[in-house]
Amino acid sequence: MAAAGVVFAYRMGVHVTQLLVGGLEPYPLSAYFVSLTVLDAAVVVLLLRRPAAGLVLGATVLATDALANYVVDRSEAITPGRAGQAVISILTVALIAALPRTLGAIHGRA
Repeated sequence: MAAAGVVFAYRMGVHVTQLLVGGLEPYPLSAYFVSLTVLDAAVVVLLLRRPAAGLVLGATVLATDALANYVVDRSEAITPGRAGQAVISILTVALIAALPRTLGAIHGRA
């Protein structure tokens, strides 16, 4: 649970930094990427207060982020964006794979 909190706190920091440095330039799915700042923060708060809801929202945010990155950066070359997409995809698969067991443990069904 703590690892998920650290991942989403880091993501929130990255998205805030991107907003401060890059501003609100319009590009495909820009509204979604801006919303990640709030969504990542919501995941962190939920992980602290309602861990099961935080994990489910976190998995949803990671999955949609991976898909959005794929839609925006379809380059065939290895770019920083593609490397980031690979990391997000790995985290998504790991979190989704861990969800049933983790949610069972949270609800006392482990």
